[in-house]
Amino acid sequence: MAALRLEGDGATPLGCFHIRQVLYRADRVARPRTRLPVRAIRNNDGWCDDPADRNYNRLIKLPSKRSAEGLKRADHLYDVVLVLGYNDRPRVKGRGSAIFAHLARPGYTPTDGCIALSLRDMLALLAQTRPGPMIVIVR
Repeated sequence: MAALRLEGDGATPLGCFHIRQVLYRADRVARPRTRLPVRAIRNNDGWCDDPADRNYNRLIKLPSKRSAEGLKRADHLYDVVLVLGYNDRPRVKGRGSAIFAHLARPGYTPTDGCIALSLRDMLALLAQTRPGPMIVIVR
């Protein structure tokens, strides 16, 4: 965990962050029940993690000439994703990108700076969450 993150440091940022939207794999899970904005992940969806790109820390279409993470992953981590409002308003180049709450790996092994939950816990959280929520990350 870190109060001040840098791109690629693998740290989870400390602070309070709005949930901007929910992304999900419609080919793997049902549309989550929530009052938050929801969008199905498309085959060409990616997240720009290149600080030099004008779309840094934003949802983009792949392929991209810049560095970007594909959201339609082979594993199940991004079957349900909460996009957190970290470094997005305003975006500061190099301060970190793609901070999500997503599904956990077996054994809850570490993420690259995100928050990981079981599918059951993620769906329970979404069912109870209303627009305008914040996630608080503390030590």
